[in-house]
Amino acid sequence: MAGNREVGGGGTVAPRHGTGGEGGCAPAPPPRGAIPLLAVAGGASVANVYFAQPLLVTIGRDLGMDPALVGAVVTLTHAGYGLGLLLLVPLGDTRDRRGLIVTQLALLAVALTAVSVAPTAAPLLVGMAAVGLLAVVTQTLVVHAASLAPPARRGRVVGQVTGGVVIGILLARAVSGLLADLAGWRSVYLASAGLTALLALVLSRSLPRHHGEAAPPALSYGRLLRSTVGLFARERLLRVRALLGLLIFAAFSTLWSGVALPLGEPPHSLSHTAIGAFGLIGAVGALAAGAAGRLNDRGLSQRTTGAGLALLAVSWLPLAFTGSSLWALVVGVIVLDFAVQAVHVTNQTLIHALRPEAGGRLIGGYMIFYAIGSATGAVAATSLYATAGWGAVCVLGAGIGVLAFLVWVHEMRARPIPRDRYVKSSPERAGRSRA
Repeated sequence: MAGNREVGGGGTVAPRHGTGGEGGCAPAPPPRGAIPLLAVAGGASVANVYFAQPLLVTIGRDLGMDPALVGAVVTLTHAGYGLGLLLLVPLGDTRDRRGLIVTQLALLAVALTAVSVAPTAAPLLVGMAAVGLLAVVTQTLVVHAASLAPPARRGRVVGQVTGGVVIGILLARAVSGLLADLAGWRSVYLASAGLTALLALVLSRSLPRHHGEAAPPALSYGRLLRSTVGLFARERLLRVRALLGLLIFAAFSTLWSGVALPLGEPPHSLSHTAIGAFGLIGAVGALAAGAAGRLNDRGLSQRTTGAGLALLAVSWLPLAFTGSSLWALVVGVIVLDFAVQAVHVTNQTLIHALRPEAGGRLIGGYMIFYAIGSATGAVAATSLYATAGWGAVCVLGAGIGVLAFLVWVHEMRARPIPRDRYVKSSPERAGRSRA
C-alpha cells in the first residue's frame, strides 16, 4: 500500500483505496520532462496575477482612469482568482485534467490579449477579472503533477512545481517593470499571452491524457461544488492544514504588503525598482519547497511543519530591524519565505494524499484559505503601519507565526504520533498502519 496520510495533524496513514489509481499498483513515473514543464507553466500562469502591481500608475495614466479606480485592477484580478479556486479547480476531479489545463491556458491567452489591447478602463477591468479567474490553472497544474507522481516521490514532485510557482510570483513584478520600461505596459500582457499560448500547445502534445489513474467519477457540477464543503466537514486534517495555510500566508502578506512603506522612507528612501529587487531574495523559498517535499516523502511532515512554523515566528526578529539595517531585512526575508514555502508544500502534499481522487477540490478549498489569509495580512499591515509604524507590523507578524505554531502544538498533543511513525522509511511502509 502506497502513500502517506496524516491524521488530524498527527501521524501518517494510507490514503483511501481504489481511487485515483492508488489502490492497486502505484502509477509509473511521470513522462520525462513533464514535471519541470508543469513547474514552468505554473510559474508563468500565476505571474499574471501580479504583473499589474508595479504598473498601476502607468496604466491609470494611459487609460485616463480615476486614481480611486486604479486599485480595482488588482482587486478584481484577485477576486477573479478566488472565484476560480471555488468554481474551476474542482473540475479537475471530474474532467480530464490534461484537456482542462490546455483549455484554461488557451482561454487565459485570449484574456491576456484582450487586456493588452483594452482601449478604456471598462474592458481592462473585465479582462483583468478574467485573467485572475483563469490563472487558477496554476492549482490544477499542482494537482496534476501530484497525480502523475508515484506516492513515494509525491512530496518531491509537489515541491518542484510549487517551487516554480514561487519563482513566478517573485519574478512577476520585476519582469513586468522591466518590460514596461522597454516597450510599455501593454507589452507585458502581450508577451505573456504569447508564452501562455505556447505552453498550451506544448502541454497538449506532451502530457498524457491519463497516467495510471482511474476514470474521473461522474458528478454533476452542483454536487461537485457541494462535495467540497463535505470534505471540510469530514476531514479534520484538511481543516487544520487550511487554518495553518491561512495563518502562514497572512504572515507572508503582512511582510510583502508592508515592507515597501519603511523602505521608501528615510533613512533608506529606496526607489521602487530597488524595493522590488528585495522580492527576488525570496526566491530562496523555492529551495525550501523542494526540501520540504523530500522530507515529507521520508515521513517527516510533522517535524517539517513544526520547524517551519518556529522559523516563521523567529523571522520577525531581524525584520524588526529593517529601519536600521537592510542586511537584517535580507536575513528575515530569506527565513520567512523559506518557512512559508516549507509548510505550504507539506500542507499540499498531505491534503492531496487524503483523497487523491478529490485532489482538485482539496487543493482548491485549501487555497481559498490562502487567499483569505493573504488579503487579511495585506489590509492589516498597511492599516497598522499608518497608525503605529513598522514595529507594530512586526509584532503582528510574529504574533501570527506564534499562533500558527501553537495550533501545530495543540494538534500534536491532541493526536500524538507513535514513535515508530518517525522512523525513516518509505511511504509505502509507513502507510501500512492506520490511526
